[in-house]
Amino acid sequence: MLKTGKLLRLRRLSLAGDGRHLFVPLDHSVSDGPIVPADKWDDLLRALVDGGADGIIVHKGRARSFAPDILKRCALVVHLSASTACSADVHAKVLVADVEEALRLGADAVSVHVNIGSDTESRQLADLGAVARSCEAWGMPLIAMVYPRGPRIEDPRDPALLAHLANVAADLGADMVKTSVALPIERMAEVVAGSPIPVLAAGGPPDDSDLVEYGAAVMAAGCQGLAVGRRIFSSTSPYALVSRLSAVVHGGDGIQSGMSMTSTNGNYSTMVAGVA
Repeated sequence: MLKTGKLLRLRRLSLAGDGRHLFVPLDHSVSDGPIVPADKWDDLLRALVDGGADGIIVHKGRARSFAPDILKRCALVVHLSASTACSADVHAKVLVADVEEALRLGADAVSVHVNIGSDTESRQLADLGAVARSCEAWGMPLIAMVYPRGPRIEDPRDPALLAHLANVAADLGADMVKTSVALPIERMAEVVAGSPIPVLAAGGPPDDSDLVEYGAAVMAAGCQGLAVGRRIFSSTSPYALVSRLSAVVHGGDGIQSGMSMTSTNGNYSTMVAGVA
């Protein structure tokens, strides 16, 4: 049985209480550099919270810098893995925080990144297992970000491969898995059907195609949420975009408006190619 603390934290990860999630990862400042000027962070966070994001994902140091009132209507997920774009192996993720630190920060969940097919896959799997053990001890939900990346991956959009990754996350103790989107996008239904834990669709079209339409498509395929960072924090209006994505995830007018909009090419098999 799940511990009471874990059940309470899982409930806080879905504002509507429907078991669906819109997470906004903001850990890019470690991997790639600043995402907004330092004096704009609180403004960005307030826009995400007011727009209806269920949770934001940040590293431990960033979590310490928030104004206390910002996350009163939004869950905090502390990301435990890191690497930078300057690394000799950008796919090699290492643990830079632990579950106890996240608890002291008031986190509702933690996340760990694993790149299957990378040269350091074995160490990353061991790290995921160790974090899962701590999460079980402390009643902390665990989101596994598991991607097919590295020299051994031939087709990172293969539904069978993505279903395998979802099961890796589940078998090692994760409560949710964030992974890449299959091609064609309708085949995400196969990934979801093969996963014993909720599947969150990563990223979004990296071009100018419509993110809301993309979100509606992955939700229609059975995903239980979205985890979108770059396309949101780099938009001209993060608040407006999050509001519409929240409607797509949790139901409402946003689904219909998203599906009725015209994308740049209308073909999701092309649209999601290259999505992070």
